Amino acid sequence: LAIEGMQWGDEGKGKVTDFCASHADIVVRSQGGNNAGHSIEHHGVRYALRLLPSGILNPDTVNVIADGVVINPKAMLEELRILSEKGISSYQLLISKRATLLMPYHIEIDKAREEALGDKKIGTTKNGIGPCYEDRASRLSLRVGDLLDIESLQERVESILPLKNLELKAYGGKEFSVEEIMAMLLEVREALLPHIIDTTAYLQKALKEGKKILFEGAQGAMLCMTYGTFPFVTSSSPLATAIPNNTGLPLTAVEDVLGIMKAYTTRVGAGPFPTEIDGPLADSIREKGHEFGTVTHRPRRVGWLDLPQLKYVIEISGIKRVALMLLDVLSAVDELKLCTGYFIDGKEIDYMPSTVAELEKVEPQFITMPSWKEDISSIRNYDELPLNCRRYLETIEEKLGVKIAMVSVGPDKEATILREELF
Repeated sequence: LAIEGMQWGDEGKGKVTDFCASHADIVVRSQGGNNAGHSIEHHGVRYALRLLPSGILNPDTVNVIADGVVINPKAMLEELRILSEKGISSYQLLISKRATLLMPYHIEIDKAREEALGDKKIGTTKNGIGPCYEDRASRLSLRVGDLLDIESLQERVESILPLKNLELKAYGGKEFSVEEIMAMLLEVREALLPHIIDTTAYLQKALKEGKKILFEGAQGAMLCMTYGTFPFVTSSSPLATAIPNNTGLPLTAVEDVLGIMKAYTTRVGAGPFPTEIDGPLADSIREKGHEFGTVTHRPRRVGWLDLPQLKYVIEISGIKRVALMLLDVLSAVDELKLCTGYFIDGKEIDYMPSTVAELEKVEPQFITMPSWKEDISSIRNYDELPLNCRRYLETIEEKLGVKIAMVSVGPDKEATILREELF
């Protein structure tokens, strides 16, 4: 089963992954870096996971950081340290030799570029993700497997670093010495070594043995480098269709894709947002939904549910069923709006604009529906939901042509209405 965020990230994938992980043998993270964040409430304790797969909270689950991930090693070790402080020290973690190491110079380059762009900046998390993926495409990156041979590792650093320092010098940024980078790598090496394996071979074997594998998505579909709102996107593809290339598994390995969507829409950073809400109503939804970035703590932009955008993601991803999250947040709203169509210059369009310039011209068409005032957080049976709540969900199902298999009515794993088995 693949879990894919259907919007601009922050859809509640962490809770669904945590929910499904108890049924999985293996949880796989296959792309992104520590720019992504999952907030999980597990047994009443809230965890903010960035690089680590959400199955890390389940001691019987094998957690795999696969080939397509970019890893800031110091950030990963800090994450493990924080988990240990909260009593999570019994876990199984495997890290791919082919995964890419995110280095301090990537972070400095990311910061320098955003500053140079001024009001044209992308709105990155400044965690170095883009520059790291660039180096991977340019064959200038270090991979986790390079840590296994110190002599070869130093040779790679000596050949790569002068090029990175040239760029940093051009921006007036901090430059790095070989000794400085090697000291950092040797510091993290000992802690990482027990976890490093060929995860491609491991996953291929697990697939043949019939293991239940959960593929955990990071970010959301509209942040896909190719199919998202470019250039306001991430530097990898969060789509389930990218999983085979990021794990070394065949296309047939992904048998089912579960789309994760909020009951409304949010996004972090710059870029067009057709259904955005401003003012006190946005503030109310933001506060009730805790809509602040897991990694950046930036307030998220808030908007009504955008059905044309969701239809687009369904079509490019092959999603047949979805989990709808944070439904309880809408209890605070007097009247709900659903975007059902896009218009440009007064004419309806039946496609997702592929350029920012065109998407900024979109005029959303809305239908209005009554909300509900009841507290739904303790409801566990779909038929017990308020009538207006069910009408909202059934309108979404009808317009999108997919089944809402799971409804989240609160942050805890138990605050869930399951309409069919997920995994």
